[in-house]
Amino acid sequence: MEYVFGVVVASLLGFLLMFPFQGKSREGGMKRNAEIQGGCRRSLSADQKRPDGRRVRVIERDLSEPDRIVGELLQPGGYLKLVELGLEDCVEEIDAQRVFGYALFKDGKNTKLSYPLENFHSDVAGRSFHNGRFIQRMRGKAASIPNVSLEQGTVTSLIEENGAVRGISYKTKNGEELKAYAPLTIVCDGCFSNLRRSLCSPKVDVPSFFVGLVLENCQLPYPNHGHVILADPSPILFYPISSTEVRCLVDVPGQKVPSVANGEMEIYLKTSVAPQLPQELREPFISAIDLGTIRTMPNKSMPAAPHPTPGALLMGDAFNMRHPLTPVASTINTLAGALYKVFSASSDRAMNEMRQACFDYLSLGGSFSAGPISLLSGLNPRPLSLVVHFFAVAIYGVGRLIIPYPSPKRMWIGARLISGAANIILPIIKAEGVRQMFFPATVPAYYRAPPTN
Repeated sequence: MEYVFGVVVASLLGFLLMFPFQGKSREGGMKRNAEIQGGCRRSLSADQKRPDGRRVRVIERDLSEPDRIVGELLQPGGYLKLVELGLEDCVEEIDAQRVFGYALFKDGKNTKLSYPLENFHSDVAGRSFHNGRFIQRMRGKAASIPNVSLEQGTVTSLIEENGAVRGISYKTKNGEELKAYAPLTIVCDGCFSNLRRSLCSPKVDVPSFFVGLVLENCQLPYPNHGHVILADPSPILFYPISSTEVRCLVDVPGQKVPSVANGEMEIYLKTSVAPQLPQELREPFISAIDLGTIRTMPNKSMPAAPHPTPGALLMGDAFNMRHPLTPVASTINTLAGALYKVFSASSDRAMNEMRQACFDYLSLGGSFSAGPISLLSGLNPRPLSLVVHFFAVAIYGVGRLIIPYPSPKRMWIGARLISGAANIILPIIKAEGVRQMFFPATVPAYYRAPPTN
């Protein structure tokens, strides 16, 4: 009966668009219809142009296979988008692993959260893989299209005339400086973009770093699932990236991390992180540390604040960024920020109660887990569902506190819990835009995704 009040109340709350154009030869004698600068999104954008004969030039800084520690888990909603575009074969022949949901661990307890895939074809699931292999498949797909060309070069600036973008200036891999013109330039040069300032007002925050390891021949407690450890001070992620490898990402809050070079990182991982892992993951985790292939990368956050500019489109991490917890930042932007704040430990008892309430709420199963996991998987893109479940978790947490003994202290903690929940979600809504989240039809078309059939 302790959780009845919370359960009852919570249950009640319960790509690219281009126009046809003709090329015009200008400086350098180049005749091209589009330039795409920037991984994954630029190749995907090029692949999308297949049906109507548009000519596309893809300019990549480096065409060799990238070696990254993120961008390795594709949610089911993302896989469905690949199917829609006819690109599902890009996750084939790269030893990609099917992912059916998540397992959540906290204080020795765990719960499995399955994607709600009952109404989909049996092939629909998440996919996890080596990011570089996936990128190369996408590039190969793009390069096989007669009207798409890939070129290695570094874009140095956008060419602007009368308030519109007309093309790009870039250096070839041989150092030759060239210009190329097109009616539409798509900029997707990643989280370290040097071009975004011309097209948006970036406010970049770095809340934490990821420390990446690869565990060899490691058997996860729940095969074909992502694993989220609610550790102190922040979550730890595990997910397969091949039939023999498991990626581990340790979130380290703050603006700097222990040094890898002088051994501080190894000590931190072995003494502070390893003891918090499930028993079956500790030995493979320590073995991965001993191999010495520890990598770090900043987790950046940047709400979208575009300057609508004729002739240019900003995409991907160059456009906006979210914390990549549970690989959902590019799927449901508000969910990524909210989850990270709830899943991180806090010195505030009210926020720790919120964290525990979230774990217990998801452990209830049924609609309590299916709703949030459908958001996480990209199968339900409605922001209102996020807000409803977020406050349902908060109210459920209050119910846990005040039933059966609603003492003044417990009621005060409950009030702070609700206040803390509001302080998490409301700034996110404000930063993203109330209209963009809840009334997208009222937003000018250049802020919205193209309609789907």
